[in-house]
Amino acid sequence: MLKMGFCTDWVNLVMKCVESTSFSFIINREPRGFVKPSRGIRQGDPISPYLFLFCAEGLFYLIQDVAYRNSIKGYHICNEAPSLSHLLFTYDSIIFCGANKEEEHAIKGILDQYETTSGQKVNFSKSNVLFGKGIPP
Repeated sequence: MLKMGFCTDWVNLVMKCVESTSFSFIINREPRGFVKPSRGIRQGDPISPYLFLFCAEGLFYLIQDVAYRNSIKGYHICNEAPSLSHLLFTYDSIIFCGANKEEEHAIKGILDQYETTSGQKVNFSKSNVLFGKGIPP
């Protein structure tokens, strides 16, 4: 958020919200126990969608940068159209690139930088790579 231009006081306030998260359980209508998660807030927390937007914005610029430098080519719907390098949805992302080692390394570099910067990890067991029918096995 600092790199996006937010002041230090605002970033510290947001981080206090993330770091002060705790849970207890209601058993027989009474709160019991206390759990302090080690990884901050979770999906479903009221502040989660807003923080996700900050992270998505960072991912957007990382992808846009490598596309601008032609490190990934994106997908052309037709010859006259601009290339489509990515689509970002609520909690999902689609990145379009060529099926070659150079673009694979560019995408891996984006994801590594995103993980380092945001603290989020890409879950590769929930991720897919799809190839067009013109790509040999």
